[in-house]
Amino acid sequence: MTAVAMDGDPPAGSAGVGTDFAKPPVNEPRESEQFLMQAPPGNPLLLPHTLQELLSKDSVQVELIPEKKGLFLKHVEYEVSSKRFKCSVYRRYNDFVVFHEMLLQKFPYRMVPALPPKRMLGADREFIESRRRALKRFINLVARHPPFSEDVLLKLFLSFSGSDVQNKLRELVQGVGDEFLTCRLATQAKDFLPADIQAQFAASRELIRNIYNSFYKLRDRAERIASRAIDNASDLLIFGKELSALGSDTTPLPSWAALNNSTWGTLKQALKGLSVEFALLADKAVQQGKQEENDVVEKLNLFLDLLQSYKDLCERHEKGVLHKHQRALHKYSMMKKQMMSATVQNKEPESVEQLESRIVEQENAILTMELRNYFSLYCLHQETQLIHIYLPLTSHILGAFVNSQIQGHKEMSKVWNELKPKLSCLFVGSSNMPTPPLSPPDGNFFSN
Repeated sequence: MTAVAMDGDPPAGSAGVGTDFAKPPVNEPRESEQFLMQAPPGNPLLLPHTLQELLSKDSVQVELIPEKKGLFLKHVEYEVSSKRFKCSVYRRYNDFVVFHEMLLQKFPYRMVPALPPKRMLGADREFIESRRRALKRFINLVARHPPFSEDVLLKLFLSFSGSDVQNKLRELVQGVGDEFLTCRLATQAKDFLPADIQAQFAASRELIRNIYNSFYKLRDRAERIASRAIDNASDLLIFGKELSALGSDTTPLPSWAALNNSTWGTLKQALKGLSVEFALLADKAVQQGKQEENDVVEKLNLFLDLLQSYKDLCERHEKGVLHKHQRALHKYSMMKKQMMSATVQNKEPESVEQLESRIVEQENAILTMELRNYFSLYCLHQETQLIHIYLPLTSHILGAFVNSQIQGHKEMSKVWNELKPKLSCLFVGSSNMPTPPLSPPDGNFFSN
């Protein structure tokens, strides 16, 4: 699918579809920032958007709905709710697949985020939840992407409530052609590109590769931190339950331990009541872990999905239109050599005319490929800008992480402080047992 999309062979016909669909208002342009590639003032190449403008384009929720039993398998369905279009529709994973294919077919030179893997046999709840999160990231990135957000494909996917959404999506693309054929600036793309576009493309690709590697490591560490919080919750809960079990023990004391009977009874009562505080501590730890999964890990995954789509786009550019252009140039060179050889050997006029005709056709094909190549670079230039517009998301992620840590430790500290006075009753009831300090004295606790 990717190779076909990048080749850019247009389908038959060029009729437009769905021009009456509403488009979002055009944002006022802002000054280009230092990270943008240099280009003349007023260049349509430059994106005028800010991160806040992109995030406010839409917010799409993807939630699981109860499974429906099919003839052989259970099918997972999702309720997809768009804030922008103010509606909810039901979608299956295969609907997302067709939507993804149509986006690639219509926008082969843009960042189309990858879909999560198809369900495998024996998929558990964890896999299904992970895929739901990935589908939510995918549709939100698409809904906030400037060209995609104004396209009829997106509106149909988010608002069409009929049962044949896949056929409707295919019909929208059939006979229309890709973005190169529909964009009025496609054939002029070269005029807007900086002279050193190839060098800038290589530098940008290397920079974004490094950013991806760093964010990948950050995501892994954030996952571990969130996971530890949830593991800590489980340990705290078990710790409290064991204290409660110890306090609820009804095993009678042997006669030789009767001297300490009153002390043990008091201790058991105190231990039994501590499980409430430990359960509350566990609940606070779970809340912190879940919050960091949603506000930190998911945002890191969102940005990683975007960076990966940029890396995929760079590969499509090199293996698709650029590679095809190079092959066409090689073929043209071979034809020219054949023409020179035919002229020298005085071959029949008919064969020479056929060769000339083929050379003219190849020249036209090369011209089209050159235009596509420049348009691909034009789109890559804009997609690079889009990556940098998303970079301030880093501060949002760090802010969410810091706030989660502060709030989590604050709430747990409050419970620990409420628990502390209750420990004093553990040492009441024995005249020969002084109340020990609640923390060890300075120095080694086990020192002589």
